[in-house]
Amino acid sequence: MKRLPRGRHGLPREYVAHNQRSRLVVALAECLAAKGYERTTVAAVGKRAGVSKSDFYRQFGSKDACFVAAYDDAVERMRGCVLAACAERQQEGWSRRVLAALGSLLELLATEPARTQMVLVEGLRAGRGVYDRFQEGLQAFVAYLRDGAPGPAGGERPPEATDEAVVGGIASLLARRVLAGETKRLPELLPEIAEFALTPYVGAAEARRIISEA
Repeated sequence: MKRLPRGRHGLPREYVAHNQRSRLVVALAECLAAKGYERTTVAAVGKRAGVSKSDFYRQFGSKDACFVAAYDDAVERMRGCVLAACAERQQEGWSRRVLAALGSLLELLATEPARTQMVLVEGLRAGRGVYDRFQEGLQAFVAYLRDGAPGPAGGERPPEATDEAVVGGIASLLARRVLAGETKRLPELLPEIAEFALTPYVGAAEARRIISEA
C-alpha cells in the first residue's frame, strides 16, 4: 500500500483511513519480523508506516489491537490462497487439490516472510487471545483437508483427529523452518509435506505416486 501524498490532497476521508490502516498492518508485521513482539512499539510501527501516533490510535486502540488485525489479515490471505488453488482443481480428485493447495500456500509463505513469521511464530508469543485465533485458523484448514478426504484402498477413512494432527504437524514443521531462517526455501518442502498430508488417507505408495506425477 503506497503512502499518501504530503499536504492537501483532496482524497476522501474514508480512503485515507483505509490506506493508513493497511499500511499500519503491513508495518506491524515487518516490525515483528525485525524486532519480535515485545520490542515492537507503536512508535516504531507508525514510523515504518509513515503514520503519526495520533493517527495510529484513531485506527487501533493499542499495539495488541493492531496485531490482531494484522494477524487476521494474514490468515485470511492464506485461506484465500488455499481456496483459490482448490477451486482451480475442482474437477480433479481430492489428492490433487490438496497437492495444489499446499504448493500455492508454500509459495505465498515464501514470498511474504514477515506475515509468515507473524502467523507461525509471533502469534504463539502474543498471548492467549491471539493463540486462540491461531487455533481457529488451524481448524479452518482442517475443514478444507477433511472435505472429500478418502480412506486408504480397502480400509476405512481415518478418524477426524487425523485431520487435526496433519494440519498441526504441518504448521509445527513450517514454524521450525521459519525460526531457522529458511522461509524463502519453504516451497522446497512440498514433496515432504505433501507425502505427510496424503499418506494417512491414500497410503504411502499412492501418495508418492501422486507427488511424482504432479
